[in-house]
Amino acid sequence: MISDKAIVDKNSKLESSVEVGPFCIIGKEVKIGKNVKILSHVVITGDTTISDECEIYPFASIGCAPQDLKFKGEKTKLVIGKKNKIREYVTINPGTDNGGSITKIGDNCLFMISSH
Repeated sequence: MISDKAIVDKNSKLESSVEVGPFCIIGKEVKIGKNVKILSHVVITGDTTISDECEIYPFASIGCAPQDLKFKGEKTKLVIGKKNKIREYVTINPGTDNGGSITKIGDNCLFMISSH
């Protein structure tokens, strides 16, 4: 179910079982797997893939440009595995050119409040 107060780009790819809460923003290159729960006030953008059964809590920022001064807008990617819990105020950014252009997160991880 997608809240009528969420903004979900028509080009994003969400499985039918995804829950998107109010005031979330989902960008055009985002792909979200089965049974993912996105609570409220979450931003997911960029070339980001989120695998099945993840939970994302309010005010998380996922897939925005890397916080690296060497980043100049090159194509980068973020891949998040299955069954991850991403708590409030967490930021997860895609990789940079120097790091292989990808950030990859495994399965069953817990990102506690305000982690980056």
